[in-house]
Amino acid sequence: MKNLLIAQSGGPTAAINATVAGIVSRAYESKEVDRVLGALNGIEGVLEESFIDMREKIKSREDMDLLCQTPSAALGSCRLKLKDMKDANLQIEEIIQIFRKYEITYFIYIGGNDSMDTVDKLSAYLADHHINDITVVGAPKTIDNDLEEIDHCPGFGSAAKYIGTTFLELERDCHVYATKTVTIVEVMGRNTGWLTAAASLARVNGGRGPDLIYLCEIPFCNDRFIKDVEKQLRGNDSVLIAISEGIKYSDGQYVSEQVQSNFVDAFGHSYISGAARVLEDIIRNTIGCKVRSLALSLMQRCAGHIRSTIDIKESKLLGIKACECVLQGENGKMASLIRTSNFPYKIEITAIPVHQVCNHERRVPRSYINSEGNDITDEMMQYLFPLIQGEDLEIQYKNGIPRHLTLY
Repeated sequence: MKNLLIAQSGGPTAAINATVAGIVSRAYESKEVDRVLGALNGIEGVLEESFIDMREKIKSREDMDLLCQTPSAALGSCRLKLKDMKDANLQIEEIIQIFRKYEITYFIYIGGNDSMDTVDKLSAYLADHHINDITVVGAPKTIDNDLEEIDHCPGFGSAAKYIGTTFLELERDCHVYATKTVTIVEVMGRNTGWLTAAASLARVNGGRGPDLIYLCEIPFCNDRFIKDVEKQLRGNDSVLIAISEGIKYSDGQYVSEQVQSNFVDAFGHSYISGAARVLEDIIRNTIGCKVRSLALSLMQRCAGHIRSTIDIKESKLLGIKACECVLQGENGKMASLIRTSNFPYKIEITAIPVHQVCNHERRVPRSYINSEGNDITDEMMQYLFPLIQGEDLEIQYKNGIPRHLTLY
């Protein structure tokens, strides 16, 4: 038998399940696939042999559509990174034994940077050991939009749409009182500011949007920040500010480290939320006006009710491409896309060697940030605008709220 295994990893998105739908729809059509399995909780589920039969869960076009409108990782996720060197080989050998046991010929891993590292290690081991009857391919996803060799990442467009809309609504709320007020909103982004830049989309219909935008690509300075806020307060009743959670000082210290512990996650990443609270205290203690801080937190990655149609369509297409790659034996590839035109917006679906992607981080170009380092440029706006287009008018509702598909 030739079975196909799908797994998801890393932070969930509003579009990651559309990629699963793309893979499944293409696999169901293929005579080269006998069974389609899903691993629960990523590579952890593979190691634990925790599999489900996708045909038992996705039986109809309605199920497929429902999966596409379901946010977060329907197969569950994990943050397990394969070990290095000799220990990694032992892990990979265990995974290959499991593949043999369940007659898995094709494996597609959906995820971001660390997930593509897993794809790279697995596929490299297969190539080095001349194992030709198993193929491993990656499918991209991350709201952080920080993968190399792809114009933009599945999940980012929907998160950007949510962020732009949220800032539009916050701006309406901020200006209802005459009292001088500062509102600081923290947006996800450890080392890249793509998501925070999306706050500027609140301006596309003529709104003011955020008055100041600080991305983690530019070293943060408290004194400059205070001067920026004071300048805005001189002409405005209220100031709305977007900041990346990963803003750092010039010495590399995260602003949030003043309120965080030294704990790290499974990948060695420091916990960095809390920058907005630090800046709230700075404004309160220096300027003395009314100030509040907010963190969009998980909402920006699980807001399926306001996802971008473009994002969902592209995510599904990338799933189809990943499936085609794995069926054609293109070991060690990642499905990708190239933007060929901005106006009109056009893309080309392609595939690239995954080693060009993993363990790299695509940061916001300096030309996308204004000279003062406190806003974005028109070039960034032109990049963002096409990615949020389209509203899904076919969302299935039940009892007044959207329906979701549960796989386990």
